[in-house]
Amino acid sequence: MADRRIRAMIESDLEQVLSWRNHPDIRENMFTRQEISQSEHQAWFTGLQRDPLRCALLYEEDGLPLGVITLRRLQGMSVAEWGFYRDPGAPKGTGFPMGVLALDHAFKFLGLHKVYGEVIGSNVASIGFHRRLGFLQEGLLRDHFETNGCYEDVLCFGILAEEWKSMREQKL
Repeated sequence: MADRRIRAMIESDLEQVLSWRNHPDIRENMFTRQEISQSEHQAWFTGLQRDPLRCALLYEEDGLPLGVITLRRLQGMSVAEWGFYRDPGAPKGTGFPMGVLALDHAFKFLGLHKVYGEVIGSNVASIGFHRRLGFLQEGLLRDHFETNGCYEDVLCFGILAEEWKSMREQKL
């Protein structure tokens, strides 16, 4: 069985994470689809380090980095928005254990009450991923995202700490 863990993202992870983020398979499912420059990525990371409401976590299997998770807590609340992507070359099935560890971290370590995320309607894999983890669809933003002159819906997903606890006990 693989040794799986998440840890805080550090400066030496930036190059690897940027290469994942700029991969066409990742970019096509992001709200910001242009290629990110090294300086933009560094500025993002610097801002992240200075912001107590945000964190970035690196997912590893047997010491090999395979994905990144971000959490952004809403000011004064126990609610956070999450985002994530994995190494495009990661083995199939990598996302689920990454999501499990991220939600464990959010609810157990950070003490959050809720984690939520938004998914572009054409990102069928992410929609299935959220549902498999126990997220409920809480809303639909119709024609909310425009790319190349076409509009897409955005699905809003959320999971509460108690729902995660129950889900984790039932299915894991």
